[in-house]
Amino acid sequence: MGSYFFFFPMILLLAATCYGQGFQKSRASYYGSPEGLGTATGACGFGEFGKTVNNGEVAGVSRLYSGGSGCGACYLVKCKIPKYCSREGAKVVVTDYGEGDRTDFIMSKRGYEKMARPNMAPQLLAYGVVDIEYRRVPCSYNRNLELRIHENSNYPSYLALAPIYKDGMSDITGIDIGLENSQKWRPMRRAYGTVFDISNPPIGSLRVRIYYAIPYEVNSVQLTRAIPMDWKAGAAYDTASQLN
Repeated sequence: MGSYFFFFPMILLLAATCYGQGFQKSRASYYGSPEGLGTATGACGFGEFGKTVNNGEVAGVSRLYSGGSGCGACYLVKCKIPKYCSREGAKVVVTDYGEGDRTDFIMSKRGYEKMARPNMAPQLLAYGVVDIEYRRVPCSYNRNLELRIHENSNYPSYLALAPIYKDGMSDITGIDIGLENSQKWRPMRRAYGTVFDISNPPIGSLRVRIYYAIPYEVNSVQLTRAIPMDWKAGAAYDTASQLN
């Protein structure tokens, strides 16, 4: 528990900066992958969700990664070549870590192409790296938050999970779990990205408490019957809730 609050002031400062900002200047590049989608092995730990979410229009980021709390954030990214770039830009989801020379966004090919005017994607791709402006925007999936059980989980001795389909502009800072009808909570460790894990978790139907940062404050939400007693690696469980 204490580790959550140690990082809260820094997270709140980063959140306030991102939420209150207009467009920021940077550069963007792209990486190649089959069909131009994201990667299932990204640093956020999303698995297949990180490959296909938002129609594969995703990005790896460096300083915006924020030790993993930036995973799942949505950004509007616009390139700055009027001849080739659309005014609308591309909305991308952070699913990975990536860095380059003065480059904040390493985008999937599909996300990078989305910044282009109609029929201008090949010309934009030829640049390789482009100047951009970006800002944080709300994510919206029109569905409930889900808890994805990581493939490395091993019932019943090791549980790792990653929240997916997170709406709004909050950053997840910590997760506790506990048995239903129990007052005791056990903190999970941020293993990497947005993957939280715990050894020897309680055996039974589990409730989950998620801590999340929004501008100038930290909140928590308790999710009852979030994980079934016989949870399985690779499964995703509907929490019947959202953070915002």
